[in-house]
Amino acid sequence: MTFDPQAATAAYIDALGPAALEKAAAYTTGGHWLLLWGLLVTGLFAWIVVRWGVLARISARLQKRSANLRVFCVALATLLLLPVMTLPWDLYAEWWRETAYGRTSQPLADFMMQWAIATLIFSVLVALFFVGIYALMRRAGRRWWAWSGGLTAVSLAILLLAAPALIEPLFNQFKPVPEGPVRDALVVMAKEAGVPSGRIFVYDGSRQSNNFTANVSGLGSSARIAISDVAFMGASLDEVRAVTAHEIGHYVLGHVWRTVIVFSLLAIVFFLLIDRLYPRVAARFGCTAPLSDPVGLPVVLFMVQALVLLAQPVSNTLSRVDEAEADRYSLRTVNLPDALASALVKTAEYRNPRPNAVEEVVFYTHPSVESRVLNAMEWKAAHPQE
Repeated sequence: MTFDPQAATAAYIDALGPAALEKAAAYTTGGHWLLLWGLLVTGLFAWIVVRWGVLARISARLQKRSANLRVFCVALATLLLLPVMTLPWDLYAEWWRETAYGRTSQPLADFMMQWAIATLIFSVLVALFFVGIYALMRRAGRRWWAWSGGLTAVSLAILLLAAPALIEPLFNQFKPVPEGPVRDALVVMAKEAGVPSGRIFVYDGSRQSNNFTANVSGLGSSARIAISDVAFMGASLDEVRAVTAHEIGHYVLGHVWRTVIVFSLLAIVFFLLIDRLYPRVAARFGCTAPLSDPVGLPVVLFMVQALVLLAQPVSNTLSRVDEAEADRYSLRTVNLPDALASALVKTAEYRNPRPNAVEEVVFYTHPSVESRVLNAMEWKAAHPQE
């Protein structure tokens, strides 16, 4: 009997059942709306901070200090104020809703502790980044935005280099894959791909999420492949091999560097648009500070979030290309199409596997589960197991 990739794909997706598919679609669509509502929430509280005038008072007290110190203090105050003010929204979007859909079992106290740590780290790092941005405005004049891409690239490279050793362990425990058949198989795969065997870890991802997931992070000697314990404990040996081969594909194909380049180019475009549009947007917020004054940073942050949202079709398309390439790498190197398909179906619990074409282009960082399973089944048809 001739193998039919379309029928096999439908069987994989339909095996989830109508209730699970409906729940996944509702969760995914709701998540898309959260992006818009999140932008509006940020805009509201940015307007409140501007009208409050607290940043202008902080800036005034630091007038006799160095420009960099003034920028850092005003930026840090902004980046701490906004998340504290929007905490009720974050609780709803990132904890209550995730709990309601069964996507997390994290206690509220643990969520709050990790939220506080993440907010502090993010605020300090982004404040330092904006010290550089405002220094460019002072020193590079009207073409400051053209240099922002280089600053973004350096900042991202430093962050990616440091994150596995300094930041990620604050939120999860990373341990070498325990001895046994799984580790033996992964060591062979890593060696064949030129990935150090000591750079494959399992981490307690179940602390924050019940999602079946794995990732690659870091750069150079800090690069590592990490598999969530949700995936590690809930998958067969072949599924772990297929998923790990996908993550090794990201590592081998240099997708991290591609991401750095893409976001650096987007930064140039974003800051160019901010340079041109800031006066009109700032006026809507009642902000009289010029772009070169960090007092206007709440407006700048709102504009960045809006531009990121508008750029999603571009950034997500590039991300989907990376994911499709990593899938092909997995199929080419371990030739486990059914294992890859069954692992992908487990991600359909939190990502609608059958979006319409527009929804996928605009919102999906990964190709739809249905299209990825179909690719695996077409590979199976063209490369039957001996």
